[in-house]
Amino acid sequence: MINFSIKLQSGISVYGQIVYAVKKAIVSKQLKPGDSFPSVRELSKALKINPNTAQKAVAHLVREKLLVIKPGVGSIVNELNEATDLQRKEILDIEIEKIVVEAKRLLINKKEVLDAIRCHWDIKSEDIK
Repeated sequence: MINFSIKLQSGISVYGQIVYAVKKAIVSKQLKPGDSFPSVRELSKALKINPNTAQKAVAHLVREKLLVIKPGVGSIVNELNEATDLQRKEILDIEIEKIVVEAKRLLINKKEVLDAIRCHWDIKSEDIK
Protein backbone atom coordinates (compact mmCIF):
# COMPACT_ATOMS: atom_id res chain seq x y z
CA MET A 1 0.00 0.00 0.00
CA ILE A 2 1.26 3.46 -0.85
CA ASN A 3 0.89 6.17 1.77
CA PHE A 4 0.48 9.15 -0.57
CA SER A 5 -2.01 10.17 -3.24
CA ILE A 6 -1.31 9.79 -6.93
CA LYS A 7 -3.52 9.57 -9.97
CA LEU A 8 -1.41 8.57 -12.96
CA GLN A 9 -2.19 10.44 -16.18
CA SER A 10 -1.37 9.32 -19.70
CA GLY A 11 0.97 11.46 -21.74
CA ILE A 12 3.14 12.42 -18.75
CA SER A 13 6.12 10.38 -17.59
CA VAL A 14 5.12 8.01 -14.79
CA TYR A 15 8.48 8.52 -13.11
CA GLY A 16 7.99 12.31 -13.06
CA GLN A 17 4.43 11.97 -11.76
CA ILE A 18 5.60 9.80 -8.86
CA VAL A 19 8.41 12.20 -7.94
CA TYR A 20 6.01 15.16 -8.03
CA ALA A 21 3.32 13.33 -6.02
CA VAL A 22 5.83 12.46 -3.30
CA LYS A 23 7.17 16.03 -3.15
CA LYS A 24 3.61 17.34 -2.89
CA ALA A 25 2.78 14.80 -0.16
CA ILE A 26 5.85 15.84 1.81
CA VAL A 27 5.19 19.59 1.67
CA SER A 28 1.53 19.06 2.53
CA LYS A 29 2.50 16.80 5.47
CA GLN A 30 0.66 13.81 4.01
CA LEU A 31 4.10 12.18 4.32
CA LYS A 32 6.00 13.18 7.45
CA PRO A 33 9.68 12.80 8.35
CA GLY A 34 10.26 9.29 9.63
CA ASP A 35 7.29 7.76 7.77
CA SER A 36 8.14 4.55 5.98
CA PHE A 37 8.03 4.65 2.19
CA PRO A 38 6.92 1.69 0.07
CA SER A 39 9.60 -0.58 -1.34
CA VAL A 40 10.20 -0.56 -5.09
CA ARG A 41 8.27 -3.84 -5.32
CA GLU A 42 5.32 -2.46 -3.30
CA LEU A 43 5.31 0.77 -5.31
CA SER A 44 5.37 -1.00 -8.68
CA LYS A 45 2.63 -3.42 -7.60
CA ALA A 46 0.35 -0.74 -6.10
CA LEU A 47 0.67 1.58 -9.10
CA LYS A 48 0.80 -1.26 -11.65
CA ILE A 49 4.01 0.07 -13.16
CA ASN A 50 7.30 -1.42 -14.26
CA PRO A 51 9.66 -2.03 -11.31
CA ASN A 52 12.41 -0.18 -13.20
CA THR A 53 10.22 2.94 -13.27
CA ALA A 54 9.55 2.62 -9.54
CA GLN A 55 13.29 2.17 -8.90
CA LYS A 56 14.11 5.25 -10.97
CA ALA A 57 11.61 7.37 -8.98
CA VAL A 58 12.90 6.12 -5.61
CA ALA A 59 16.52 6.68 -6.67
CA HIS A 60 15.65 10.24 -7.72
CA LEU A 61 13.95 10.92 -4.37
CA VAL A 62 17.00 9.56 -2.53
CA ARG A 63 19.34 11.76 -4.64
CA GLU A 64 17.19 14.79 -3.74
CA LYS A 65 17.46 13.71 -0.08
CA LEU A 66 13.68 13.44 0.27
CA LEU A 67 14.02 9.77 1.14
CA VAL A 68 16.71 7.99 3.15
CA ILE A 69 17.41 4.28 2.90
CA LYS A 70 18.12 2.69 6.28
CA PRO A 71 19.54 -0.84 6.29
CA GLY A 72 17.10 -3.28 7.86
CA VAL A 73 14.33 -0.67 7.88
CA GLY A 74 13.90 0.38 4.25
CA SER A 75 13.13 3.78 2.78
CA ILE A 76 11.87 6.53 5.07
CA VAL A 77 10.86 10.13 4.50
CA ASN A 78 13.67 12.53 5.39
CA GLU A 79 13.47 15.91 7.14
CA LEU A 80 13.12 18.84 4.74
CA ASN A 81 16.30 20.87 4.42
CA GLU A 82 16.76 24.45 3.36
CA ALA A 83 17.37 24.76 -0.36
CA THR A 84 20.89 24.94 -1.70
CA ASP A 85 21.85 27.82 -4.00
CA LEU A 86 21.57 25.44 -6.96
CA GLN A 87 18.08 24.33 -5.92
CA ARG A 88 16.99 27.94 -5.44
CA LYS A 89 18.32 28.86 -8.87
CA GLU A 90 16.60 25.88 -10.47
CA ILE A 91 13.19 26.61 -8.99
CA LEU A 92 13.31 30.37 -9.23
CA ASP A 93 15.00 30.72 -12.61
CA ILE A 94 14.04 27.63 -14.55
CA GLU A 95 10.60 26.66 -13.25
CA ILE A 96 9.26 30.20 -12.87
CA GLU A 97 10.50 31.03 -16.38
CA LYS A 98 8.45 28.10 -17.72
CA ILE A 99 5.34 29.47 -15.99
CA VAL A 100 5.95 32.97 -17.37
CA VAL A 101 6.53 31.71 -20.92
CA GLU A 102 3.37 29.58 -20.88
CA ALA A 103 1.31 32.37 -19.32
CA LYS A 104 2.48 34.85 -21.97
CA ARG A 105 1.82 32.29 -24.71
CA LEU A 106 -1.75 31.96 -23.44
CA LEU A 107 -2.10 35.73 -22.91
CA ILE A 108 -2.60 35.32 -19.16
CA ASN A 109 -1.79 38.58 -17.43
CA LYS A 110 0.79 39.06 -14.68
CA LYS A 111 -1.82 39.69 -11.98
CA GLU A 112 -3.54 36.34 -12.71
CA VAL A 113 -0.21 34.51 -12.52
CA LEU A 114 0.78 36.18 -9.24
CA ASP A 115 -2.70 35.59 -7.77
CA ALA A 116 -2.47 31.90 -8.70
CA ILE A 117 0.99 31.62 -7.11
CA ARG A 118 -0.26 33.32 -3.94
CA CYS A 119 -3.28 31.04 -3.81
CA HIS A 120 -1.20 27.86 -4.16
CA TRP A 121 1.36 29.19 -1.68
CA ASP A 122 -1.40 29.88 0.85
CA ILE A 123 -3.00 26.47 0.33
CA LYS A 124 0.30 24.69 0.91
CA SER A 125 1.01 26.90 3.94
CA GLU A 126 -2.34 25.86 5.47
CA ASP A 127 -1.54 22.20 4.80
CA ILE A 128 1.69 22.55 6.79
CA LYS A 129 0.02 23.95 9.94
